[in-house]
Amino acid sequence: MAARCICTALLAVFALISAFLAIFYATGSDVTCPAVSLAVVTGLVSLWLRRLRERDAGTDRRVCVLVLGDIGRSPRMQYHVLSLSKHGYHVTFVGFLDTKPHQDVLREEKIKIVSIAEVKGVQVGPKVLTYVTKVMVQSLQLLHVLLKMELQSHILMQNPPGLPGIAVSWLVCVLRGSTFVIDWHNYGYTIMSLSHGSTHPVVRLAKWYEHFFGPLASHNLCVTNAMKDDLQKNWGIKATTLYDRPAAIFRETPLKLQHELFIRLADTHPQFKHSGCEDEDGGVERTIFSVRDLTDDTVTLRAERPALLISSTSWTEDEDFSILLKALEEYEDFIKGGASLPSLVCVITGKGPQKEHYKKLIDSLHLQHVKICTPWLEAEDYPVLLGSADLGVCLHKSSSGLDLPMKVVDMFGCCLPVCAIHFNCLHELVKHEENGLIFRDSQELVDQLKSLLSEFPSSEGRLGAFRRNLRSSRGQRWDDNWDQNVLPLITAP
Repeated sequence: MAARCICTALLAVFALISAFLAIFYATGSDVTCPAVSLAVVTGLVSLWLRRLRERDAGTDRRVCVLVLGDIGRSPRMQYHVLSLSKHGYHVTFVGFLDTKPHQDVLREEKIKIVSIAEVKGVQVGPKVLTYVTKVMVQSLQLLHVLLKMELQSHILMQNPPGLPGIAVSWLVCVLRGSTFVIDWHNYGYTIMSLSHGSTHPVVRLAKWYEHFFGPLASHNLCVTNAMKDDLQKNWGIKATTLYDRPAAIFRETPLKLQHELFIRLADTHPQFKHSGCEDEDGGVERTIFSVRDLTDDTVTLRAERPALLISSTSWTEDEDFSILLKALEEYEDFIKGGASLPSLVCVITGKGPQKEHYKKLIDSLHLQHVKICTPWLEAEDYPVLLGSADLGVCLHKSSSGLDLPMKVVDMFGCCLPVCAIHFNCLHELVKHEENGLIFRDSQELVDQLKSLLSEFPSSEGRLGAFRRNLRSSRGQRWDDNWDQNVLPLITAP
């Protein structure tokens, strides 16, 4: 009702100005047409800006969180949203709604999800034209969404992707008097350079864009101290390091929950099905990993079970899964050669552009002792699977060398040891020979798999030692970390 009254008032003002203009022209006034037109435009713009900046009692408790991507696959931004809501903020969560976010996000009344459509751009002509039109249309889309919502005290935006979101968000914050915060996960231009090369005109434009608009934010967050130093040295940006921390949902999974998940997965993925003969009395329920006694509802892990290996990915250019596949082939050869090693079930979760390419490679392997599946897991099932696994593998290679893989953070939250491929600042997260191992190629990875799994399923070997180290060295969880580093920026005057 208030908005309708304001629109009516603006129309009335416009009608009044029009009447004055008509009088000027009818009486032959000396006021020139350009001057009058400029005065009219200035007056209308002033009224519009005043309307955009009009605050109410709830403005200081409203925050917009923007992801120019799939919010269901943006866990860190979902954590931001949940932390804000826990502190009483009403959050407008803007992004693509391709994948269902976590149930906690969907259930929270203080969180409103505003879905925006992914823009494709013109599909004819050169690729540059497609990219330019996509940016232009998406800029107008974001302007419309951000300007029509209630006045927000802050806009917190994920980068990358930052084109055109950084510029549009900054402009909206200038127009509305909001505070602009960027959470730097990586640099967008370095990701683009993986597929286009660093000298491509679009990559060079993206680099200039981030360097020009990035420093305009009022506050900046980043994911590593290495990125913090780089932002300060090369961008002139003072940032606060907010390390990714596991949310409370990431923990070791009780046996009953493990079994329930294995049963659900067995319906669609035969790698989880028990292939032996079932007991004739029907008194047990089996998967390849676990057994449930139906008489007393107890669950135990099978002594002869395979090891459960897990890796998660967005199936993009910064993760070369051929390294893992080659290591698994060599692992198979060792078993065929008589090595005392357990069979493997390797689960690779995630969605992304290169998934079909790698699925074809996987289907061509025809392995006997190593089974591979590539499910997409709901947000609630993913931490349960991590907490059930025996070993994690990370193939994320930072395009900038300055960000850390959140998948490893989540694995550590579940006390799951990790083998991770080397890049510059990985040591800020993975401590070699303490909570996991770092490898550089497929040969090093297969050697690590052999070493870690040689005593499986015993918990007395290196794999068990890494898990015990993770249990004893649990650091801050997300909530405490966020309260310490982000809340002061949001509450600052």
